[in-house]
Amino acid sequence: MIGREVAWRIFAAEYNSSRLEIKGEGERAPSYIVSPLGAMVNRVFLVGVLTDLENIGTGDEPLWKGRLQDPTGNFYISSGQYQPEATAALAKMEAPAFIAVVGKTRTYSPEEGTMYVSIRPEKVRVVEARERDHWVLETCKATLKRIDAMTDAKEMTAPTVDELVKLGHSPPLAEGVVKATGHYQDVDLGRYREMVVDALKFLLPEYQSELESEMPTELSQRPEEVEDEETAEAAEEEKEDKVLAIITSLDKSGKGAAWDEIVEEVKRLGMDRTALEEVTNSLLDKGLIYEPVLGRMKRI
Repeated sequence: MIGREVAWRIFAAEYNSSRLEIKGEGERAPSYIVSPLGAMVNRVFLVGVLTDLENIGTGDEPLWKGRLQDPTGNFYISSGQYQPEATAALAKMEAPAFIAVVGKTRTYSPEEGTMYVSIRPEKVRVVEARERDHWVLETCKATLKRIDAMTDAKEMTAPTVDELVKLGHSPPLAEGVVKATGHYQDVDLGRYREMVVDALKFLLPEYQSELESEMPTELSQRPEEVEDEETAEAAEEEKEDKVLAIITSLDKSGKGAAWDEIVEEVKRLGMDRTALEEVTNSLLDKGLIYEPVLGRMKRI
């Protein structure tokens, strides 16, 4: 009997960078997408902000297309008649919303050498912001484990599954890391460490003590650095609150606040266009606002 595949926690930036697919042999053999950090993914567990949702099919044969945002980027989901449970759930949802998704990986290769990835949901449900934050924390931990495994593999002349398992890595991760090192020429681990740090920035305070015990030495900070950062973060949060208030006040039609109008309003606060873009990018990453259409910002 073929066992049910584990649902991996993975950020959009890592998943969307995947370019290696391993197709199963046989009618029911599973296929996998191997990420640059060695996640050998058949199924995923995701939590984020559903920012776009549209039925591009018909009432009788719906085909829902959606975009799910996490702190690092966007997942693209597609659900139709062969996913009745997920399709029925999506039909009752409206963007924006915090949602959790368990789904299977999908690939699309329009031409040789090009591969795009998406998700085919199996189950979808609406969740609270705290569940999204918990997922972010757990996904950071999982990502750091993959970074550690890749670091160990890079120190080996020819990494093997057995060697990595002896170092304490799980067999599925060890297998994925060996395949990843054979396919991806030079994975920039620094980029993924920075991705984890960025993802952690908007976690709620109650997670901080747990976070400190999980973070490796290279991600830790000296006390004086934390104090300076807290002061800077307080100033940034004040700017974000003001911009959120402006977006809310300008969104009189319910279709979002026009970008040009936001720019004019923040000038009165002494904020230039560049500073505004930094603030809105932060709010987008945190899932507090989204762009319903190009040139408009809407509060979630």
